[in-house]
Amino acid sequence: MTTRVAENDTEKTQQSDSPETTPARRCGATVLPDGTIRWRLWAPAAKNVELVLFDERGLRTTRPMRRERSAEGDGYFTHEEPNGAENQRYAFSLDGGADRPDPYSLWQPDGLRGPSAVVRTESFTWTDDGWRGIARQDLVIYEVHVGTFTPEGTFDAIIPRLADLKDLGITAIEIMPVAQFPGSRNWGYDGVLPFATQNTYGGPRGLQRLVDAAHAAGIAVVLDVVYNHFGPEDNYIHEFGPYFTEKYKTPWGKAVNYDDAGSDAVRDLVLDNVRTWLADFHLDGLRLDAVHAIYDLGARHILRSIREAADGVSQQGGPQGGRQIHIIAESDQNDPRLVADAERGGHGIDAQWSDDFHHAVHALLTGERRGYYSEYGDPAQVARALENPFVFAWQYSPHRKRKHGAPLSPETPGDHFVVCIQNHDQVGNRARGDRLSELLGSPAKQRLASSLLLLSPYLPLLFMGEEYGETRPFPFFCSFCGPELVQAVREGRKREFSDFLTASESIPDPDAADTFASAKLSWSWPDGSFHAGLRHLYRDLLAARRAWPAMRDYRRRPTRLLPSPDRPAVVELLRGDALHAYFNLTDQRQPLPQRMPDEHMFLFCSESVGYGGARQQSDSVGELLPYECVVLGPTEWRLRR
Repeated sequence: MTTRVAENDTEKTQQSDSPETTPARRCGATVLPDGTIRWRLWAPAAKNVELVLFDERGLRTTRPMRRERSAEGDGYFTHEEPNGAENQRYAFSLDGGADRPDPYSLWQPDGLRGPSAVVRTESFTWTDDGWRGIARQDLVIYEVHVGTFTPEGTFDAIIPRLADLKDLGITAIEIMPVAQFPGSRNWGYDGVLPFATQNTYGGPRGLQRLVDAAHAAGIAVVLDVVYNHFGPEDNYIHEFGPYFTEKYKTPWGKAVNYDDAGSDAVRDLVLDNVRTWLADFHLDGLRLDAVHAIYDLGARHILRSIREAADGVSQQGGPQGGRQIHIIAESDQNDPRLVADAERGGHGIDAQWSDDFHHAVHALLTGERRGYYSEYGDPAQVARALENPFVFAWQYSPHRKRKHGAPLSPETPGDHFVVCIQNHDQVGNRARGDRLSELLGSPAKQRLASSLLLLSPYLPLLFMGEEYGETRPFPFFCSFCGPELVQAVREGRKREFSDFLTASESIPDPDAADTFASAKLSWSWPDGSFHAGLRHLYRDLLAARRAWPAMRDYRRRPTRLLPSPDRPAVVELLRGDALHAYFNLTDQRQPLPQRMPDEHMFLFCSESVGYGGARQQSDSVGELLPYECVVLGPTEWRLRR
């Protein structure tokens, strides 16, 4: 809440940062209970600020904004208009300059080059009052790009597919960034206005409808957000204040100012953004992009503040109070401090991505050794990745030419880590965006990779279409307007991924509409096909994660190489006390290392004919077929189909 104190005939706004009193948004356009619209803007370098209003015909009028004396510091301007209307178009002009959209804009109906629009997020009729979210240990995450998941490429078009995802065993969808970006085609990591939901996807109302429908289906929604940089085109946020710092550099542009002069209001914007997505849009969590490129040497790191802001939303009263909210970080540093408690010097993040699992499995099964895959491919690394999410935990990294990572505390359970065999980066950051099903060439290898993922003692992330072996690519695409920027992106992609290209390979034109169209999912798994068999495997193993008690044990996960570390052919993974999983890493039949106890049975075979494999009922159960996974466990755990 905000309290106002009269001081020398000027209102002074006093803010408290406690979860109970901090509003979702301290700036932007807010509709007050009596219908008045209140605009608030931080522009510390401006002498004068005008609010620009547009009527239904697009006619422009201006209103001078009043400089506010605030406990938050100087540079805030406000203006109020009675009887404000939903969708009122507006912009700001600093010192007589060009019209600029609101950095806190919730809605850009005409894109970045049009005015912002007033949205009353609280007017949406939610039906999820009983929703309490999904516990972390139950998360099965499905990564979705809104523009290519369906032919329509909208939030609303995702809703009819929720039933299929629920049937598969998905408990959470993770939406790639939707903050307003230039044009209509983008991965989302070039967002410019962090609060505005992409207009071509359906805007804020479309996102609210999707989240409400997902909750009705029992599925959580996590949003990918980018707090390490802003997109390069139609980005005017630097004109409003010191949002960037020269102290640090990121691979994608100027670093966001979290610890330099003027950083308080920048941090407020990010924390307000966290609260907006979680409170106003009922999202169940945020995936923080590339936190290794978030630089903050202050005593209170922004990541810890993000965690606390999320806790504040979760602790609020009302219908949404007490629900599970997850903050997940992407990092390539293998840094255990991300998930460590604040009392132990950590940031308290719920979970972090662990790339080592992907790299170990990918390099072994594809044989690739270019780029960062050059230091992977050893079967021992697959075994290590199943037992420890960090293959490199302060070991020498040949690719980096230095030691990398740090050891985990033995008490850290596996559900603090998200692993995958495909994601948008690992597919899209290839010459043609080709998927694992195309790279492996072997259905048995595909089934083995999927089994490693779904039986791992971590939180699995699936990339859309992975579950049925989608063959359509997912290349990088964008729709920038400036020809120089488009050409720079083309050249940059070539340089960035030169380590992964052969002389005969080329990168699809990122700006071409055909490149974007090629990424649209087929969403097809005909009966009797490889695709149907693979989806059947995913469905069964996801059911097993729910049904087998040992799969709930994220702490005990010992692995070993058989017959010996010197002759690695099979990886054995023990889950809990009673479940044994064996993974044949070779193209030869291998003896099953253990005699099955009388009370145990084969619970799962990845090469079952039901999955499209070669194992017949008459086959010997004393050996593993090439690239086969077999699971042994108590008879009473048998899955009922």
